[in-house]
Amino acid sequence: MVTRARTAACLLLFAACTEEAPPPVYQAIPVEQRSIVVSVRAAGQVQPDTVVEVKSKASGEILDIFVETGQIVNRGDLLVRIDQRTVRNRYAEAEAQLEVAKARLANAQSQKNRADELYKAQSITQEEMENATLNVANAKAAVVQAEVALENAKIAMDDTDVRAAINGTIITKQVERGQVISSPTNDVGGGSIILTMADLDLVQIRTLVDETDIGKIRPGLRASVTVDAYPNQPFTGDVLKIEPMAETVQNVTMFPVLVRIENRQGLLKPGMNTDVEIHVGQRDNVLAIPNAALRTQRDIGSAALVLGIDSDRLQELLAKADARRDSARTPGAPRADSAQVAQVGNPPSAATKAPTSNSMTMQDGRTVSLPAGVTETQVREITRKRFGGGELSAKEQEIWQQVSSSFMGGRRPGGQAGATAGRRMQGTTQDYQFGGNYIVFVKRGRDLIPTHIRTGLTDLDYSEVVSGLQASDSVIILPSASLVRMQEEFRDRVNRMAGQGVPGMRQEGQQNPQGQQQQPAASRPPGGGR
Repeated sequence: MVTRARTAACLLLFAACTEEAPPPVYQAIPVEQRSIVVSVRAAGQVQPDTVVEVKSKASGEILDIFVETGQIVNRGDLLVRIDQRTVRNRYAEAEAQLEVAKARLANAQSQKNRADELYKAQSITQEEMENATLNVANAKAAVVQAEVALENAKIAMDDTDVRAAINGTIITKQVERGQVISSPTNDVGGGSIILTMADLDLVQIRTLVDETDIGKIRPGLRASVTVDAYPNQPFTGDVLKIEPMAETVQNVTMFPVLVRIENRQGLLKPGMNTDVEIHVGQRDNVLAIPNAALRTQRDIGSAALVLGIDSDRLQELLAKADARRDSARTPGAPRADSAQVAQVGNPPSAATKAPTSNSMTMQDGRTVSLPAGVTETQVREITRKRFGGGELSAKEQEIWQQVSSSFMGGRRPGGQAGATAGRRMQGTTQDYQFGGNYIVFVKRGRDLIPTHIRTGLTDLDYSEVVSGLQASDSVIILPSASLVRMQEEFRDRVNRMAGQGVPGMRQEGQQNPQGQQQQPAASRPPGGGR
């Protein structure tokens, strides 16, 4: 009885395993118009835009410090006074040396005048006359040297008063009254730092951005910054630059990004922790679908299996989808993508041809002007080469940039629906960083039709539809590809088990190779006895 109960339990388990798992639930979601905003978030820290280390050119004891940290000073304000006794003595000595030099010059000039008169009376030789002239020149040089020494002594005495080099805020004070400091002009070690001041009217936010997002960022993008001190008051700034050298933080490669922000009210303090949101791109009122509806060539088969479409039927539908995609493109016209809003239409007929030879009619009815010296034939050849995988020359690249600007500057007719209606991007980040080519299942009536689409900006939940869908379409939301693959593997494993039988389990009464009835192993006594 025990053996039969165990066998029945195994059979029930086997029957349960052989039952196919219920197909995943899917639903049709209408294509909708929505705004998509993409931003990169990171943590950062406030840093001064301009920092100055205040040092003294004079060495000696600090007599007075006239500022404290946090105090705002103007250029030229007195900050610190150094002991002047040594430099004052040098100044007095230089003054005396100048008086002596001037007296010697006067004496030499008087001797020169007498020598001139004696030389005319031929009472002295020419050599004596030349020596008198040389003495005057030496005396003049001595006066100049004394004047320079006096000026240097005056500068050294002025240097004992340390003044502000810029308008800014005192952020650190590293000395106190009575401390003896060294001068950077005399000390090979660089001298003593007295104060540190910074211009806090402009601050920088230094943030580390993951390398997977750094390609979306460029200088000039707008950024929003929030700090814990003012959680309800965001600050706006611009990306200043991206440092070229990466940093590794916990085995993650990051790039420092500097964001510059005006701080005229002085609310942002150096060292504050910040949350930075860099606005990469924005699309307003565009067609969008959930990212869960997007399929690639790798997982389209798994998705079709979930929908009950066999492989032969899928290949037939994909062939039709390829034909529809190819027919939507005019030979030589650029593919619709987020950098090229409108597709170039068929060559205009005589009735619709542009009034001027230096223009081009688009598929959506717009007429765009071409740059001077550029013909429609050149544009079509360049677009055929660019989207056919060929390389453009420098001249062709220049023409393409000019033509793209003309395309983006065109206006669509009012009220026209389509994937590009209401397109607008804040910033000019290059669109090759976003979007791609995907396949979606579109529900039309009772049929599920695979359709090629081109996506643009995505916020990881929704993707902008650039081409391939209309506002009246509905797309099928499917489970993730990994879940579908797991279900396929489960079915394959169950099918193999059904074909081979459950290992280690035999029914009662099954004959062994010797023709004897074999008792289940679980019911045989140890040693093989009955």
